Amino acid sequence: MSGESDEDFKDAFCDPENPIAIQFQEVSAAAYKIKGGIERTPCPKSHMSSFTGIEIFFKKEYLQHTGSFKERGARYTLMMLSAEQKKIGVVAASAGNHALALAFHGTSLKIPVYVVMPIIAPIMKVSMCRHYGAEVLVQGADINESRTIALSMAKKSGFMYINGYDHPHILAGQGTMGLEIVEQVPDVDAVVIPVGGGGLIAGTALAIKSLYPHVTVIGAESERCASFSTSIEAGHPVYTKASSTLADGLAVPLVGVNAFATAAPLIDKMVVVSEDYIALAILRLVELEKCVVEGAGATGLAAVLAGLLPELKGKKVVIPLCGGNIDTTVLGRCLERGLAADGRLLRFVVTVSDRPGGIAELTKLISSIGVSLKDIFHERAWLKSDIFSVQVKCVVETRDQEHAAEMERLLRSHYNHVQMGPHII
Repeated sequence: MSGESDEDFKDAFCDPENPIAIQFQEVSAAAYKIKGGIERTPCPKSHMSSFTGIEIFFKKEYLQHTGSFKERGARYTLMMLSAEQKKIGVVAASAGNHALALAFHGTSLKIPVYVVMPIIAPIMKVSMCRHYGAEVLVQGADINESRTIALSMAKKSGFMYINGYDHPHILAGQGTMGLEIVEQVPDVDAVVIPVGGGGLIAGTALAIKSLYPHVTVIGAESERCASFSTSIEAGHPVYTKASSTLADGLAVPLVGVNAFATAAPLIDKMVVVSEDYIALAILRLVELEKCVVEGAGATGLAAVLAGLLPELKGKKVVIPLCGGNIDTTVLGRCLERGLAADGRLLRFVVTVSDRPGGIAELTKLISSIGVSLKDIFHERAWLKSDIFSVQVKCVVETRDQEHAAEMERLLRSHYNHVQMGPHII
């Protein structure tokens, strides 16, 4: 923006030259102040404990009013404003959960909230922010451009800019989840926490390690944006290019400087999870826990399902389900991808006779073992091997991977040309 210096786009509370490592007393103070304004979410034992070999407890943060843990930090930060700042208001840049949390609690506390959301933000979340009472400006191609606009507004109008994953009061507020975990699950051995900008793991690790230093703290990231792992290797926050991911809430290219300073000394292990296992985690939560959780919120479980944490076998482990604000259309895609990753949704191509009854014989064959046909397409023009044959592409649903393997054996015993796998076009 013309006429504005670099100073206009700096966040005074998140200075890379002077990072702030928050203290346990701040988490305790946050817990006391926000006690009456947020949900004390349940942390029950999971049905998945029996087949994972891990005693899993899910901290159900998606049950907060706006659907995520972000309410903890948002409420505490708003409550800690000076009387004068409460009248003027705050501004933030967010495409989702942070914006919703600030909007809801700003209205509750009668504090003006202004939110800059990028043009790629889901329409549903934009509408909900307005419904909760925030003034919403949809501007900026991505979150970085929205942040620049928000910081400029703060400079011009006196609003306080609130970074959703790095403001010190945000970190303290998120840490209150850790206090609840150690109360709800006595003798917990480990926690597996999804990591994006680092705010949640910073506050939670501080709370838990201050009380029980022996508890193992593990961070889980998406393979499409492993910014915290990269930063730990470098010893300081490092920009990491983010790609499109099912865990869009974790796609933060540069972790918070305060979050890093607080969390890095406390984290015992970082793991990076593939997209297929994030989709599978979403599917497992819907099927077995009856929980609708967004990709970012399911990444901790994804790390377990991917077999990345064998050392947790036989241990008592808490996994936060951080958020449930997943778009309906995205949920459908995630469930289909999860079924594919689980070997229950398959594609295959087989060459069959083009004479009457050829395709009927194929469908009868797969139905004989209980495989459900979801889609079928046949191709003649580009098949060069035999003028009296037709190539058939099928999408089918099986019970499990063993059932899928049975179907493949059956097909190969009846047909010479069978191709299986996700890469079939």
